[in-house]
Amino acid sequence: MSSKGTPAVQLVAKAGVAHRLLTYDYDPSAEAIGLQAAEALGLDPAIVFKTLIVELDTGVLVCALIPAPARLDLKALAASASAKKAELADPAKAERSSGYVVGGISPLGQRKKLKSFIDQSATTRDEIVVNGGRRGLQIALKPADLIKLLPATLCLLAVTSDA
Repeated sequence: MSSKGTPAVQLVAKAGVAHRLLTYDYDPSAEAIGLQAAEALGLDPAIVFKTLIVELDTGVLVCALIPAPARLDLKALAASASAKKAELADPAKAERSSGYVVGGISPLGQRKKLKSFIDQSATTRDEIVVNGGRRGLQIALKPADLIKLLPATLCLLAVTSDA
């Protein structure tokens, strides 16, 4: 399978972390990539974490991971990153920094290693799913393993529609 060649998959394999690769038919017209992945894979959307590249008011890029159905609390992320403001990074800037294309941006194996923040709901799950570095490829692994690999800071980042 050619997907094994992504930097994200290589990083997880080299670290000896237990994981599963999940593939699905990526729909370029889908508005919510994480939700589309969850549906196509038959997974609870709350365990599928989307990767968002965010620019702080300092000009620094950071990586935020939140459950697919949630929205990112930009104020909470800015506070966790010791910044005043944060906004989603321009897609072209996110692609240049990560080395991945939008829809295939993984928190793992990025070209430029960014400081990462994961919504603390990840720790309530036995397994979470993140992008594998290619559209239509996901990696399932234990949250503690992902936190260690990145390394990432746990914080409250997700705003759910039922909250």
